[in-house]
Amino acid sequence: MTSQNLPTRIKLTELIAPSFYDLYWDITEHKHTHYKLAGGRGSTKSSFISIMIVLGMMSNPDANAMVLRKVGRYLEESVFEQLLWAIEKLGVDHLWRPKYSPLGLTYLPTGQRIVFRGADEPKKIKSVKLQHGYFAYTWYEERDEFDGDEEERTINQSLMRGGDRYWVFYSWNPPKSINNWVNQDVLLPREDTIVHHSDYRSVPQEWLGPQFYVEAEELKRNKPMAYRHEYLGEATGTGGQVFDNVTIREIADDELAVFDKIHHGLDFGFAADPLAYVKNHFDKTRRRLFIFGELYQVGLSNAKAVQQIKLLNPLNQLVVADSEDPRTINEFRELGLRIIGAKKGPGSVDHGIKWLQDLNEIIIDPRYCPNTAREFSSCELERDKNGNFKGSYPDKDNHSIDATRYSLEDQMIKRGTRIGGW
Repeated sequence: MTSQNLPTRIKLTELIAPSFYDLYWDITEHKHTHYKLAGGRGSTKSSFISIMIVLGMMSNPDANAMVLRKVGRYLEESVFEQLLWAIEKLGVDHLWRPKYSPLGLTYLPTGQRIVFRGADEPKKIKSVKLQHGYFAYTWYEERDEFDGDEEERTINQSLMRGGDRYWVFYSWNPPKSINNWVNQDVLLPREDTIVHHSDYRSVPQEWLGPQFYVEAEELKRNKPMAYRHEYLGEATGTGGQVFDNVTIREIADDELAVFDKIHHGLDFGFAADPLAYVKNHFDKTRRRLFIFGELYQVGLSNAKAVQQIKLLNPLNQLVVADSEDPRTINEFRELGLRIIGAKKGPGSVDHGIKWLQDLNEIIIDPRYCPNTAREFSSCELERDKNGNFKGSYPDKDNHSIDATRYSLEDQMIKRGTRIGGW
């Protein structure tokens, strides 16, 4: 992907914000296939994607593009206009012909097409035929409006055929709740995917105009949480998050190298509920918990579970497990795992969760612990019929959380507070 077809007066740095420079080269060199761009108001992520699609098509005569929104009637006033903007700003509008019924853009030198479709009419997506080339580019705008990753996957399976290289773009402003599927999706790492977050603060001020900053600063002063959500693109939650101290990030090798005390916890499961094993390191001085290993699987036999746990726990350090099933604990012990049952007792769940809430930070590496990251980040208080938050903690989708509590029981006692009936 090059700018060789552009008028010489065009400088891409005048069209692309600095926060996207590295991503520009990643896309140009095709280091990934899926590019997930989340961000706040004024981040220029849609402008960036539109420029990259136009540039990419002009440098690859086999490349066509499919641009999607969940509801087709919103295409013209959003992504269609956005791509017209990119074509004009790049100074190549004389090389492109727009069509309004149905919406489309054609690159005149080669006949390549940008096709616009709504996911509310899936048959129209599958029925698109190209005279030449293939759909190298796909763009999901306002991704959070789609019904989930299964819908995206079905569309991608229809479009990603007939070619050798693909670029799939996704753009959206993150919804408030971390439980929303798009916020959960970016926690699951894939080697062929890059997740990028941007906001207006890296955009040249003259691009957005002075009034944009007046409005942003006013909201920042009066409603800081709304500012963080709308302008910084943060999933600020609904007010019912159980853990507001969770950080999802990669844990560097130099950090792992100094972990001197590793804790291991296990929550049993088999059919509907998964067996969940976690390993972590607790930095007592800074009150930071690092979670960097998990096993999370349904239908796992005891023998296979022990075998896989030993791979994650090669020194066979002590594992603290749910004590509700002493027979299973005994079988795990006979299979060679050093394991004991958690003491638990009345009030132990609430105490354990409050102890975790009180930590300065819970750092979870999504590469190794995607399910643990999902459970901790999405754990929210339930509401009653009047919409008020209940006082009790939710007892569902908390298998890794429970395993983490068990693993740290000795640390909870050392702080001088006995749990429940201990």
